[in-house]
Amino acid sequence: MKNDEMLDLCKEVVVNYFNENVEKTDEFKINKDNVFVVWFSKTLQNFKALVSTTISDGMYYELTYNGNRKELYLDAYKKWENKCIKVGE
Repeated sequence: MKNDEMLDLCKEVVVNYFNENVEKTDEFKINKDNVFVVWFSKTLQNFKALVSTTISDGMYYELTYNGNRKELYLDAYKKWENKCIKVGE
């Protein structure tokens, strides 16, 4: 699978996951234009992408492709806090 194909698949998976799990009373759906890739890496036949959306819900998604098994794994995370911790001096 080529990089562009993988990134497009990741966006499609996140769109489907979001639309299937969004609060039904919100009556809101997203499309691929609402999804962006934060970080992407390819090693041999394996890929990993960190993906988010333009929706301010604190969610981000990690997608890992196992090229040996031809399987894509989705982990969905909620950001709870962002805090600065001073280290040193």
